[in-house]
Amino acid sequence: MDLYQRYFKRPLDFIISFIALIILLPVFLLVALLLLIANRGDVFFVQPRPGKHEKVFRVIKFKTMNDQKDSQGRLLPDEQRLTPVGNFVRKTSLDEIPQLLNVLKGDMSLIGPRPLLVDYLPWYDERQKRRHEVRPGITGWTAVNGRNAISWDRKLEQDVWYVENLSFALDVKILVLTVGKVLKSEGVTAQGHATMPSFIEYVQQKRQN
Repeated sequence: MDLYQRYFKRPLDFIISFIALIILLPVFLLVALLLLIANRGDVFFVQPRPGKHEKVFRVIKFKTMNDQKDSQGRLLPDEQRLTPVGNFVRKTSLDEIPQLLNVLKGDMSLIGPRPLLVDYLPWYDERQKRRHEVRPGITGWTAVNGRNAISWDRKLEQDVWYVENLSFALDVKILVLTVGKVLKSEGVTAQGHATMPSFIEYVQQKRQN
């Protein structure tokens, strides 16, 4: 672990996130109001996610989908629950803004592997588990190199690559690339899906083949 990771990354995360929240407060409030109307209620999406050393925390994002269900009481597919406002918020990555609160709390970093589902933990191989050696991030190496438009194998390998090569220079590079990706709305969805398909289903299909 280098000096940046040991002594400087966390303080920088806190300072930058605090300043960003103050600057983005008008945007935060506007998005919250629009989602309140679009979702007819809930504004925030809160869910348990594994963080550093697989410690579970509650990630907070803007809620881009409603809770519409079918006749049997099951949630409709993601693409049917994604509202027009939610789609815009997701494409522009505005849904990530509340995670600045997670960074202030110390659950997350500005930059790191994205926090995935707790259910995925038993399905990682030993190398893939290394993504949890650092705090998860709002953006990261995978986010600027395909995000949800690449396979799970490539996605997780890039997460581990980041852990193995973490440095101040790499984090600065990721921040710069993130700005470009957000402006272009690249890699937000996987082909044929509103979001990334399940990792568990992906592993099961691989084992069957």
